[in-house]
Amino acid sequence: MFQWVLKVLAQSDLLRGKTLGIDATTLEANAALRSIVRRDTGQRYEEFLKELAQASGIESPTREDLAKLDRQRPKKGSNQEWRNPNDPDAKIAKMKDGRTHLAHKAEHAVDLETGAILAVTLQGADQGDTTTIQETLSEAASNLTQMQQDPQAKDHLHPKTMAEVVLDKGYHSNETMRDLQEQGIRSYASEPKYKGRRRWKDKAAEQEAVYANRRRIRGKRGKRLLRKRGELVERPFAHCYETGGLRRTYLRGHARILKRLLIHVAGCNLGLVMRTRFGLGTPRGLQGLVFDFLHALVRLVQGLWRVTDRFDIPYGFSLLQNVGRYGP
Repeated sequence: MFQWVLKVLAQSDLLRGKTLGIDATTLEANAALRSIVRRDTGQRYEEFLKELAQASGIESPTREDLAKLDRQRPKKGSNQEWRNPNDPDAKIAKMKDGRTHLAHKAEHAVDLETGAILAVTLQGADQGDTTTIQETLSEAASNLTQMQQDPQAKDHLHPKTMAEVVLDKGYHSNETMRDLQEQGIRSYASEPKYKGRRRWKDKAAEQEAVYANRRRIRGKRGKRLLRKRGELVERPFAHCYETGGLRRTYLRGHARILKRLLIHVAGCNLGLVMRTRFGLGTPRGLQGLVFDFLHALVRLVQGLWRVTDRFDIPYGFSLLQNVGRYGP
């Protein structure tokens, strides 16, 4: 179904596939932190805190004592030590607003020429961006291969698909830049500020890839693509998860959540088709069209009233005019 929507995008000339922007966000899991258990013993988190409180001299700790002890304890959330029995795929992570919660990680590959979402993957929230990028690139390549096999969609794709990828500084690493260069993909990744001088001993391939990426992002095209990434990659996150109401998931397990996520993102892509064809792609936009229609209708009625005044139409029409002006 998601690939069928991509074919609709391609036939509407809204899918090119040459320049991709990749970014990820966290989704709050349908599981509570207080229900996690230890991986080795199966002990509940509250029981673990009670043992720590009794060891520190508190014989009958209250919930306030346990909460205070939990705040003061460093390195309290480790995915290697704790898991949620109800949703093993949920991982302990920090959300966008700074809260620590069980979460999942959704990653998008967006066509930077049109804003269409080409691929979506769902992965563990404890995995870094440099670890998850290859799975998203593989999914995007698979979807583009399906589009190239369709005779109607093939003519609308760029001859060189997946030639460029635009990333933020979270994806920048020596290994990522080297892997992208070996795959024949030009990278435009923001480079973080490193402390001290870089050492490139026995890393000739990594040095060449990092320096080539640095030259590209300092050029006019690189700066333009980075600005475009901030616009076209971040916008679907707002549409799908903030306004779309999927920042918190209500399913458990990556397989079920990914199905729901694909349907959600496919609807976002169809909204792009609607905005291109009709100028509307959201319910709020339709609401604005209704107000425009009512405004045009009122202008039409006012024009008819002016005609009645000009040709001295009987009293009934004049009464209707007064009703329209001053209310019932």
